[in-house]
Amino acid sequence: MSVAALAVVIGRLLALVAVGVALRVSGLLKADDARVLNVVIIYVALPALIFRAIQPAALGWDLVLVAVVAWIAGLAGFALAYVASRLLRLSRPTAGGLMLTSALGNTGYIGYPVALGLLGSAGLVKAVFYDVFGTVGVLLTVGVLVCAAYGESEEKPHVLREFLTFPPFLAVLAALTLKSASVPAAVSDWLDLLAKVVVPLIMISLGLSLEPRAIGRYAGPLSVVGALKLIALPLIALLAGRVLLASDPVALRLVVLQAGMPTMMLAVVFGARFRLDVELIAGAALVTTVAAILTIPALQALAG
Repeated sequence: MSVAALAVVIGRLLALVAVGVALRVSGLLKADDARVLNVVIIYVALPALIFRAIQPAALGWDLVLVAVVAWIAGLAGFALAYVASRLLRLSRPTAGGLMLTSALGNTGYIGYPVALGLLGSAGLVKAVFYDVFGTVGVLLTVGVLVCAAYGESEEKPHVLREFLTFPPFLAVLAALTLKSASVPAAVSDWLDLLAKVVVPLIMISLGLSLEPRAIGRYAGPLSVVGALKLIALPLIALLAGRVLLASDPVALRLVVLQAGMPTMMLAVVFGARFRLDVELIAGAALVTTVAAILTIPALQALAG
């Protein structure tokens, strides 16, 4: 897919985001209504999409290596953001928010539809492994520990429980367990119907959730998040991918794509839960989502 065609794919997704923005501005829906959509996405539609992508797909070691690159990029993001937070002398809740937003990308909500549009079904399978075993794995281990250490909440995190009860992970586990089974056509058709609502619901939810008020107040930290999340991490993924995935150009482009995704929306949920600086986190989601329109095509051209 050419850079121009990629821009068209991203433009279509942003048009769906605009629907969410319009619904919020018109008063028909509120930002809090995104929580309802997110419940449908996380617990129903996204598991259906993941199951249908993984269960019939041919799996290989390349998928393990894709997840390895995701961990490399995520851990590098936390390390670089930690150094930046020390240099900027940020408060602990703001520093934790900076680390969370710099290290973890929207590799599911935005990554899946963009990977599908850019690289087809093969790219989607790789995107799922990058997201579930990479991004989500980092979030529910290192990310949760950072939230607990830097947030003002007294909640004790249960890392293993967080991971084992996460619906997308359970969908991957079910797909792998039933890999050799023949799924009845009626069940497949029903799952396909659920899977088709993932992209529009995700984009509309994103439009409802984006928060513009924090941009001016956090100009410095948000610039750091943008530089790390949209430029440094995909370049790190490109270097790691050229070592680990040199023989698979689709996987190489996929890891660069996923590493360069904007800040994950789940960061807002975890930030609120552990009492990090949610305003910074929401602002980072907005800024990086808009800026990714330019950085994703540029980095895809670099990945070749």
